[in-house]
Amino acid sequence: MAKVNLDALIAREDFEVEEVINSGKKKETISIEDIKEDSFFFSNLRKPDFQRETNEWDGEKVAELIRSFISGDLIPAIILWRSAGGYLFIIDGSHRLSALAAWVNNDYGDGTASKLFYDGIVPEEQLQIAQETRKLVERAVGPYSDFRLALTHPDKVRPEIVSYAKNLGALAIQLQWVEGDARKAENSFFKINQQAAPIDKTELKLLEDRRKPNSIAARAIIRSGKGHKYWSLFPPEARTAIQDLAAEVNDILFNPRLQTPIKTLDLPVAGKLYSAQTLPLIVDMINIVSRETQKDDDTNGESTIAVLKNVRKISYLLNGNHPSSLGLHPAVYFYSQEGRHKNASFLATTDFVARLSERGKINDFIGVRQRFESFILEFDYLVQQINRKYRTAQASHPHISRFFDHVIDALKLGLQDTDILAKIQSTDEFGYLSLQKPTIKRGVPGKKFNSEAKSEVYLREVLKTAPRCKICLGHIHRNSISIDHIEHRRDGGSSSPENGQLSHPYCNTGYKN
Repeated sequence: MAKVNLDALIAREDFEVEEVINSGKKKETISIEDIKEDSFFFSNLRKPDFQRETNEWDGEKVAELIRSFISGDLIPAIILWRSAGGYLFIIDGSHRLSALAAWVNNDYGDGTASKLFYDGIVPEEQLQIAQETRKLVERAVGPYSDFRLALTHPDKVRPEIVSYAKNLGALAIQLQWVEGDARKAENSFFKINQQAAPIDKTELKLLEDRRKPNSIAARAIIRSGKGHKYWSLFPPEARTAIQDLAAEVNDILFNPRLQTPIKTLDLPVAGKLYSAQTLPLIVDMINIVSRETQKDDDTNGESTIAVLKNVRKISYLLNGNHPSSLGLHPAVYFYSQEGRHKNASFLATTDFVARLSERGKINDFIGVRQRFESFILEFDYLVQQINRKYRTAQASHPHISRFFDHVIDALKLGLQDTDILAKIQSTDEFGYLSLQKPTIKRGVPGKKFNSEAKSEVYLREVLKTAPRCKICLGHIHRNSISIDHIEHRRDGGSSSPENGQLSHPYCNTGYKN
């Protein structure tokens, strides 16, 4: 089941740096009343600004946590730290509290708090997941409103809810407190969160570098400039620029949304937006485009804006209707024959086109584009071998990018496929490649087609007749269509439909001219 986004329910705040240790007795437990959005306790709850998004649980896990609570099962303690300003920071347990808060406040990513958090524009996929989770919780437990109703009108709700409602007032969750200053609290956070549920390396790096431009840019792109604003301390004009740039890049990379099995060639360049692999993918893309790691924190937004502009420039090259767009078709460059998004190929192509642009060699690519696309589709298994050798997209993409260089150079020489393969295999870098096409394991007799098989059939059949650019003869994607004058306007070409043809934006405005 898809993951539920509960990130809006508990606000984020920067740790305060005052060297003040709060003394005095603190709450030892919290009840269901403390989780209401207007309670004194919940109103002062905060997540550290470096806390990863609260979106790691699916609906079943959310429902199970709520069921465990109302059944009186043991729930691990919530660990808090009280700042000098009075905020109660969650060091451990934000998913547990958010799941209960979602139930009590009827917000599974689509309620009042979530709508405010995302400036009134909640992604359609998030809305759908929220509705599915709500239905799941109501089947498994019942809506919180029914528990309230059971106190005054027990005849109006299910008998089991009446029974649980009587006990709800006596139930509580244990609290533990971190004592010390902000540094002690931050150290405790990282130590705890690297034990039971370790933070992956990319996420950990983002948390540690949360004020650096690459990290801010990655967060902004993933959420299209919405959600928690890691750039909130920048001047207003910088905040607006970051949000606008991030939204534009997000649109180029992730629209239209990916649906499986694949039944359309209208595929997103960067794959599925809400996936565990998406944030690492965007971080790697930014690092490729930046060509260097940002060492200094961004204090005014200028460095983050510069990073986003660079990412937008390369995103324009990949896809979209900007005049510089090569309009690379996702089904050709970024997806396997079975319809799986290939992160390594996406990163490799990002590096490849960025270097073409830097060296002024884009026209060399356009000149052999038709054969290049035919080659990488026919010999996709060679890219798979490179990826397997280096194991990760991050490690393999530079080699795949150089593999593309070799193909382009060979095509410019007019070599045929067999000679191209032999030439590439003769290099030190690619001598390990096996040129024999692997045997494909077929389905089981009497079984239905699975999602990947359906996608493969669709892509195989539809790519044969997909529209092509009339200038370079490469495949055209719906996001990158330009209408070209067959006879130039400057030469007297008319605006009649007979004088029009489909082309990529760059082929029309750059290559042809």
